[in-house]
Amino acid sequence: MELAQGKKIYFLSDFHLGAPNDIASREREAQLVAFFRKAKSDAAAFFIVGDIFDFWFEYKTVVPKGFVRLLGCLAEISDAGIPLHIFTGNHDLWMRDYLTKELNAKIYTDPATFEWAGKQFYIGHGDGLGPGDQGYKFIKKIFTNPICQWLFGWLHPDWGIRLANYFSGKSRAKTGMSDEQFLGEDKEWLIVYSKQKATEIKVDYFIFGHRHFAIDLKINDTTRYINLGDWIRLYTYGVFDGETMQLLEWKKSQSL
Repeated sequence: MELAQGKKIYFLSDFHLGAPNDIASREREAQLVAFFRKAKSDAAAFFIVGDIFDFWFEYKTVVPKGFVRLLGCLAEISDAGIPLHIFTGNHDLWMRDYLTKELNAKIYTDPATFEWAGKQFYIGHGDGLGPGDQGYKFIKKIFTNPICQWLFGWLHPDWGIRLANYFSGKSRAKTGMSDEQFLGEDKEWLIVYSKQKATEIKVDYFIFGHRHFAIDLKINDTTRYINLGDWIRLYTYGVFDGETMQLLEWKKSQSL
């Protein structure tokens, strides 16, 4: 696909709304709404690459409450005819069809490839890819198992959401600052994964989230690995204008 003159593709990830508390989350939500409304003027599409929420589970008739300002903003974007692409992350992997029905968003549970202006993009949240992390890969199989999801759905939302938030907090406490630290090319499993994938298919840009640090790294003569960072401490995002791909920082407004 070609981009219309002056139009851009925007990429961002890891909002973790709900963590560590409501006050901090509302402050981040306000910044996100400001960003989306500004970017809307020249956006051809938005890609949210996982972990919008620190926890998300769609019961048959119930979803977690909160953050209606962001959801309303995304609805405005969708109503304006701008496509929304949302990837599930390891914290909100229990998305079903709610955001599709309400926002007309396309939901992805696995990495996907796209092409604009002759450039190939490989996009995904990044959890469970590459070597190592066998413990998480085992847990993810349980979490994504339809029977396990069905059983969890029988818990009353007050109990189910409280339990999930507890374990999400325990997970953050265990990992601490490790998700924010660059381990080096040979130890960053998403970079290792991208290098291997680049030998199998043509990719110009690998775009991931999950690791909570922002980096734009050339992994061979034609391919770049981009991690989008987060909207907890970095407020970083990617933008492609049809010619160049950049990793930029949102300058937070203190007046919001």
